[in-house]
Amino acid sequence: MSADLNAPAHPTDAPEAPNRTSVPNPREPDSPAALAAPAAVAHASDRGARIAAVAIALAWHVAIALPAVLSARAEFAAPAVVLGAWILVAVTGAVAGVRLLQGSPLPPWPLAGLLLVVDAAVFAAAGERQLFTAANWVWGTLGWFFVLAVWGRRVVGLIALLGTHALIALVAVLGHGPDPADVARYVMYVYGTFSLPVAVFVGSTVIVGLARERAGVSAAGHAMAAERDAAERGLRERRDRLALVSSAAGRVLGDLAAGQADPDDPEVQRRCMLAAARLRRLIAESDDVPDPLLHELRAAADLAERNGLPIDLVTIGTPPPLPVEVRRRLADPLTGTLADARGWARLTVVSGADEVVVSLVTPDREGPESTGPPPGEHDDGLVQYLYERDGNIRWAQTRWRR
Repeated sequence: MSADLNAPAHPTDAPEAPNRTSVPNPREPDSPAALAAPAAVAHASDRGARIAAVAIALAWHVAIALPAVLSARAEFAAPAVVLGAWILVAVTGAVAGVRLLQGSPLPPWPLAGLLLVVDAAVFAAAGERQLFTAANWVWGTLGWFFVLAVWGRRVVGLIALLGTHALIALVAVLGHGPDPADVARYVMYVYGTFSLPVAVFVGSTVIVGLARERAGVSAAGHAMAAERDAAERGLRERRDRLALVSSAAGRVLGDLAAGQADPDDPEVQRRCMLAAARLRRLIAESDDVPDPLLHELRAAADLAERNGLPIDLVTIGTPPPLPVEVRRRLADPLTGTLADARGWARLTVVSGADEVVVSLVTPDREGPESTGPPPGEHDDGLVQYLYERDGNIRWAQTRWRR
């Protein structure tokens, strides 16, 4: 029999060295898996609020401030300063808005400092006649650009900028004479300047926080449901494994206890070894290890070695994650052949991303066939099984393909 029998159908698919990856624990509250959904929802909510803030600032600056500036340009004390400042803020605001939507905002405090300089310049250049008109566009527009400058930071920064803006406006009002009517207008303008930007800023922060919290609660609920399902599935698997353990060892132990089996009989010894191998492998199924299939096969190989059988275990590649049923069908037929082996044995596991081949070679000898499918090829829908003997060696192989 050629050495090709121990190779997979596509040997190039098998990696030369194992590649082990760690599986995150879903119980860890700070794991990336637990934080991904709340972060995604919060990011989507925050992006919607950013779009709204950028749209309000630019729309107000273009649709409301620009027509007023153009219509009153002849009445300004320094028209070039007012119009030039408007253009500077429009360009700077557009750049800041694009960078904010891309997630890489401009440095907040240099931008805020530029806006405050523009604020003082426009108040000085507007003149007394345009101090409380829409042509003095910094009243209604600049607060929204302050929002863009400090987005994502504490509201204290926005309040400080708006307070500085109010102080600059107060200096301008008092510079034209302490008129009680102007002071009353000033108070109303400051209230309007403060209320809307602060409301949008705080409201967006609250909405993002609530979205994150609700998404976190929902993700935690799904995680608890997944853990409950996993626990129920584990309980069913433990019950199934207990039933298999009982069937594997119960009959032979019952015969021995009833005196119906002779411990010196080679066939009884073979049944005991087969039952012990199955017990060992079934117990290994519940172990939490990186490579469950190799762990289960090593458990069967260790038991064979303890019973005096020299065995070589050769592994090539790392098996992909396999369901318990697939691992069981890959290992069980070879466990039966291994229990009947004498002299020596060689167990080979060749793994690729889409295929796992397990082969066992032992010397042939007169005696009963091993437990499992009959000689020849057999396919149960999950695993292909092949068993041959030629008088010199016995060769058994199980193969799983994705």
